[in-house]
Amino acid sequence: MNKLSKRILIAALAMLSLDGQAQNERQLLTLAEVIEMAQTESPDAVSARNTYKSAYWSYRNYRADNLPILSLGSNPYLNRSTDYVTSADGTVSYVRQNNVKTDLSLAVTQNVWLTGGTFQLSSTARRLDLLGANTKTYNVQPLYLTYQQNLFGYNSLKWDRRIEPVRFREARKQYAETMELVAAQAANYFFGLASAQTNLEIALTNQAAADTLYRFALGRYHIGTITENELLQLEVSKLNEEANVLSAQISVDNATDNLRSYLNMRDDADLVVITDDSVPQFMVPIAEAMALAIENNPDIEYMERQRLQGESNLAYAKANAGLKANVYMQLGLAQTGDNLRHSYNDLLDEQYVSVSLSLPILDWGKGRGQVRVARSNLELVNTQMDQRMIAFEQNVQLVVKQFNLQARRVDIAHRTMETAAHRYDVARQLYLMGKSTILDLNSAISEKDSAYRSYISSLATYWSLYYTLRSLTKYDFQYNLPLEYQYSDIEKN
Repeated sequence: MNKLSKRILIAALAMLSLDGQAQNERQLLTLAEVIEMAQTESPDAVSARNTYKSAYWSYRNYRADNLPILSLGSNPYLNRSTDYVTSADGTVSYVRQNNVKTDLSLAVTQNVWLTGGTFQLSSTARRLDLLGANTKTYNVQPLYLTYQQNLFGYNSLKWDRRIEPVRFREARKQYAETMELVAAQAANYFFGLASAQTNLEIALTNQAAADTLYRFALGRYHIGTITENELLQLEVSKLNEEANVLSAQISVDNATDNLRSYLNMRDDADLVVITDDSVPQFMVPIAEAMALAIENNPDIEYMERQRLQGESNLAYAKANAGLKANVYMQLGLAQTGDNLRHSYNDLLDEQYVSVSLSLPILDWGKGRGQVRVARSNLELVNTQMDQRMIAFEQNVQLVVKQFNLQARRVDIAHRTMETAAHRYDVARQLYLMGKSTILDLNSAISEKDSAYRSYISSLATYWSLYYTLRSLTKYDFQYNLPLEYQYSDIEKN
């Protein structure tokens, strides 16, 4: 265990002892353990898995729309009612209906994305029983092919073929990004507790030092080597440090609750985080990071999807503003008979074709207005996407530059902390020897505490940038490996 971790652990144990909670189980956590727990149990991670699962099944549904569908259908009914019937001479009379119809059909349906039409190949058998006459009739269509299509309309299948794969890639990349952002958030909570434990250690150390100095100064005051004002100043410092310990304990409790809540921990174990003095030392090339971010970041897929949806809306508006034509075609074989076997003899061929046309003559500019609105929205989307792309590239460059400098800042903060701690030891000895003033001592204490806190803050910033960079690029620059995620495990559940 490194020196900094020992100091934080000692502070945490001291806090537990002061709170009377030493009987609780203590759980030591490293940053890697906290991140692993967060990516499994945190609300953000659970939400990300469910969001990806929903996107996966939506994509599966889209794929199913382009595959043949085999269906079995039946629509039997009993009809015992009085209805009117028109005779050949045009007269109408009411006739008592008393029949049962049963049928069974098997059909294969296939959407055609290129044209937007639908093919259906079916085979049907029907039976009609006249209950009063005790007769039955069969009608069969052993092979029937139908095709229907909107000739000039909006082809949703074609646009879905362009948009849905982009949407699914966006969902996969969004899940990967969220996992790294969960790691960054877990690191924030981890160092939030580390900072609180650090402040507690500082408060306990300062309290002990202030109490020692006050007792020493009290003896010097009685022999007249210091003034009453200096003694009172030391007493005020001692009381302030006691109050700081109480405040630091509350901060530790709050930070512990925040971390426990984010990790979805149900037990009440006392958490103690263990930090590492060292951080990975490596540089990230901006050009490589930019290329990986453009390739792997969901924002790029999102921008592409927005552009395609804008083009789709424009195509829809144009289709609704112009000529509309629908074509429906049937061809096949059919026959009727008194029994099922004879119904398949001497099959007759059947054809049916219908075309419907619709052309707006006067719509007061409604169709043209819808086209212009869709075109304006597409231009707006393109402009926004260009601006968003510029902002995205700037953000990637900023994160890379900050990360490349942060390891050096951690090293400087560490050496500053050690130097400030040594200066405090010197200033304390000089004061005890009467060779320094209380102002010099207080200045050394303040610098020591500030340097300690700055070091913890620099560690937190480093790891936040580390996982933010991973979320942007989906790449581990420390080991030069692409990040991998268990998509298949989510898809199976």
